[in-house]
Amino acid sequence: MDTISARQDELSLSGKRDGASLVLRKYSKGQHFPAEKHTKNCMIFLLKGELLLNSNEHPGTVIRKNQFILQAIGSKAELIAIADVEYIIFWFTELPVICEEQYKDILKHAEEPTTYSPLSVVPKLDRVLQDIKEHIDAEAQPSAEYLDLKGKELVYMLISQYPEPVMAAFFFPISSYTESFHYFIMQNYDKVKNVEEFAHLGGYTTTTFRRLFKNMYGIPVYEWILDRKREGILNDLRTTHQRISVISNRYGFESLSHFAHFCKDSFGDTPRSLRKRSNSGEKIGIVKLTRHRKHLME
Repeated sequence: MDTISARQDELSLSGKRDGASLVLRKYSKGQHFPAEKHTKNCMIFLLKGELLLNSNEHPGTVIRKNQFILQAIGSKAELIAIADVEYIIFWFTELPVICEEQYKDILKHAEEPTTYSPLSVVPKLDRVLQDIKEHIDAEAQPSAEYLDLKGKELVYMLISQYPEPVMAAFFFPISSYTESFHYFIMQNYDKVKNVEEFAHLGGYTTTTFRRLFKNMYGIPVYEWILDRKREGILNDLRTTHQRISVISNRYGFESLSHFAHFCKDSFGDTPRSLRKRSNSGEKIGIVKLTRHRKHLME
């Protein structure tokens, strides 16, 4: 199944409500999804086969039958089916919780684990997953209301059936995104060219937006945006074979010349040279940003 068909298949098997959706995916061995930035949080529950996941949290990780993982909004994940697979993917912006106080208590103790590893599905969680699969398989148009309830039940099983320290580590990647402003930033930062455009997109005055951002993130918004842009560009140059012009357009540069200047300021070299050096095994770092480039985002 190609990428376009896969997306159409996903839309036909979704139950969506309040920004959350439960999707059943079935792919043959060899199906590949290149790394793309997630605009929502997601959990993947593997029902059959083996799935190779490449992301910052789970580099080169094989998810096996009856295992699951969490990827946070803003992360990039590449997926490869290394056997015929079936899995449920749960997309959400804010986690639909029944026992909110218990979840908040878990977040208070959330600490980043030394390594991220897939968790195993316990029997009670498996019954919820099988109910979801059977409903989607049986219905031409799955009930959004039913899947909304099953999504809440799924989260309840995680919180009630697993030890608190395990869930504290599991939910750590999303523990900082507890307010709508966080989600707005993570969903839209790569769609804007400057601070004014970012503020306007959210319905804020530029002054108010700068203040909210500085209070929440501790640094000026233009510095944060440029850091995310650099990370994305460097990742694309190192891990993809996409044309330089495609990468340049993705990050909003008006010309290849402008893109080349940005790369020289940020990494000390041109995009083509950076890719060549990275392919030869050299570790590429970020150089100090010039005052001129800072001014462009202000």
